[in-house]
Amino acid sequence: MRLPRRLGVPATLGHPCGLRLQGPAPVAAPIELGGHLSSRVILCDGAEHARLWSQIGSRPDEVLSWVPREKEARFRPPGFHALPGGLSAEAIAKLDFKTGDDFAIVSEDLAFVRAALVAVREAAPEAPVLLLSDRVDDEELPSDKCLLRTGLRSLIRDDIEEEFAHLDNLRRVVELRALMEPREKLGILLQPDPDPDGIACGYALRALLGRKRPTAPLISFGEVTRPENRAMVDALNIDVRTITAEELGEFDALALLDVQPAVFGEEPPARLRSVDLVIDHHPERSGYDAVIKDIRPAYGATSTILTEYVRASEIELGPRLATALVYGIKSDTQLLGRETSRQDIAAFAYLHACHSPALLRRIERPALPTAGLRALGRALAQSHVEDGIHLLVLGRVREDVIPQVADMGLQAENAEWAIAAGIVGSDLVFSVRNVGYVRAAGDVVRAVVEGLGVGGGHRSMAKGIIPLRAFRKVYGGASQGHIRTALRAAFVHAIHGEPE
Repeated sequence: MRLPRRLGVPATLGHPCGLRLQGPAPVAAPIELGGHLSSRVILCDGAEHARLWSQIGSRPDEVLSWVPREKEARFRPPGFHALPGGLSAEAIAKLDFKTGDDFAIVSEDLAFVRAALVAVREAAPEAPVLLLSDRVDDEELPSDKCLLRTGLRSLIRDDIEEEFAHLDNLRRVVELRALMEPREKLGILLQPDPDPDGIACGYALRALLGRKRPTAPLISFGEVTRPENRAMVDALNIDVRTITAEELGEFDALALLDVQPAVFGEEPPARLRSVDLVIDHHPERSGYDAVIKDIRPAYGATSTILTEYVRASEIELGPRLATALVYGIKSDTQLLGRETSRQDIAAFAYLHACHSPALLRRIERPALPTAGLRALGRALAQSHVEDGIHLLVLGRVREDVIPQVADMGLQAENAEWAIAAGIVGSDLVFSVRNVGYVRAAGDVVRAVVEGLGVGGGHRSMAKGIIPLRAFRKVYGGASQGHIRTALRAAFVHAIHGEPE
């Protein structure tokens, strides 16, 4: 018996976390109720449905009964016994069921279903009943507080479609392995200031290809700066090498993960106009060629795509890889709350059994430096929530402190927006968070920095940078008082459309 992939176990007798199962795959144990093990009473309408049930595979705790159609009495399906006396409460009572047992009715005929429900309810008024039918609708059934209807062949079809999806992902893995196998050095390029989704994907691709850092390094044109992202690479021992465009020439293969060449500017490096592999969940951009391209905008995270690759190829899923991919999905979908597909949910569930909660805690709770805590204390002393906006001005701080303070700022009572601003070098840098059901944070930040600096982001988080020289020219100074007054007015206008 094969363990279904939908339970998070590959088709072979293997466990996604790397455990090997000996002998037949286990069957879920019956539940013990009231001192006895619960059973299932299966009532099949005719030999065809009974044979189908047998082919699917019955459990040891199932009592298999069928009601023969005309001229079927001689053709007893394997393991089934004809319901004694036909479809009646008396016949069902002879099946020796107990309190806590479940019933299943398997039929496509409405008249049979109704008669079976009447018989079951007379014999077992409180028993749970599962109806398996593709043709009988809920509206045609009598009211019953413990009746659940589901499909029959459609359930099997769903499983088949899921297996074909796994097969398609396996095909993609085979293709990319064939493409990369003869290449000596593969560069796995992530976006500047790589985020968890991209980092996790790079880590997963290297595992799928069976490569190590020297022949498949993770590379980026910018350093990993956010504290959670730095904590991720430190905790999982993932190295992301910062390179220049000129250094792309050392790689005879190039893979772009969670990013496309257009992200690197209107005139990206020439080497990026023709690459080997692109895997991304953002909308497809033009202006480049790729030997293999897998872009799925309906997905909430590129880590979901790589998880499906891992699942289809049945490589060993260790806790580090599972944790990386869990965090990649979690961060890009805001814990499955933003732009999430059913594939994201399925991938997250598949990974969750194998990830390390301790590693995930280390990633999600990075250390805040003492100087940052002092800056936070001073900012809190001057802050308050007004018009749903919680603004915290930190002064001169390390850049990684700013997003952490923004995250904390959103916890203030009545805050729908949290803005943390600090001076980093010669720039005013601010991080923005919101509750998710208000105007998109990226749009608000772009409105605030228009004509002054750069900025953008997602629906619930964003970042902006304004050179101090430009800020002073417009607002007459860059003291904390100037910053507090100017940013509050600018954000009120951008969020609420009120005059500055």
